[in-house]
Amino acid sequence: MFIHPVERVFILGMDGAGSFIQHTATPHLDAFLAQGAFTYEAQAESPTISAQCWGSVLHGVHPEKHLLTNDIAASERYSADSPYPSIFRLAREAWPEAKLASFVGWSPINEGIIEEGLAIHKVSLPDEQLVTAIEQYLIHNQDVKLLFLQLDEPDGSGHKHSYGPNSPDYLQAITNCDRLIGMVLASIERLNLLTDSLVIVLTDHGGGGADAYNHGSDHPMDKQVFWGCVGPGIEAAAVLPALSIMDTAAIAAFALGLETPSTWDAQLPESLIGQSRKR
Repeated sequence: MFIHPVERVFILGMDGAGSFIQHTATPHLDAFLAQGAFTYEAQAESPTISAQCWGSVLHGVHPEKHLLTNDIAASERYSADSPYPSIFRLAREAWPEAKLASFVGWSPINEGIIEEGLAIHKVSLPDEQLVTAIEQYLIHNQDVKLLFLQLDEPDGSGHKHSYGPNSPDYLQAITNCDRLIGMVLASIERLNLLTDSLVIVLTDHGGGGADAYNHGSDHPMDKQVFWGCVGPGIEAAAVLPALSIMDTAAIAAFALGLETPSTWDAQLPESLIGQSRKR
């Protein structure tokens, strides 16, 4: 199902959407993810909070190892010599001249979760402006090796209007992010980058479980999230096993042909790599 290495990896995320894309209109994600592997039952890390979860997505370890919290990410820089390197640090160490980019709506990801000093093109802007910036970046940097996107609005809307299938404003924020991710996907396809790229689409956590206006618990509404990927060798409508969002790091590293650090907790889903091992 999964041929590697690919030329580049895109990790496209929205914050706080849980598995609720199944309760609102997401035509762009629906059409795109039908081409690959997808699940509504991936698991966020605990506690189900942004820094802990995005930290695990990017660093491949549980929160009790990377030790990131929202406050720490907003005020401190992640150690450049941590035993738990991000996927960006792995890529930079493998390819000193490669183009790496991170576009985020929540600036602590760029400032405190991804290491400094790696010559990463980092942009922090509101969601709409962020997507415009990515579209322009891709036109001039089609040889980018790793690109990360985090759209912030679903989480903000959930905190303001409540999370879940009975919150129209929250669901509309997810639909709006579907449109924005659709614009990025359209750019990737228009530039003929999809044929030799892995595209991962995910969210970090849900919300509304223990508290309608918050998240952080292990309630399924907070913990259960969507995750999908499309790329060379991944069959349409492929079934994914239970996986953690933390496994994103291992999957991205595998796709790029990078060796996974022994310190990482992230695992490779057998259904994504089994057939490639047989080749």
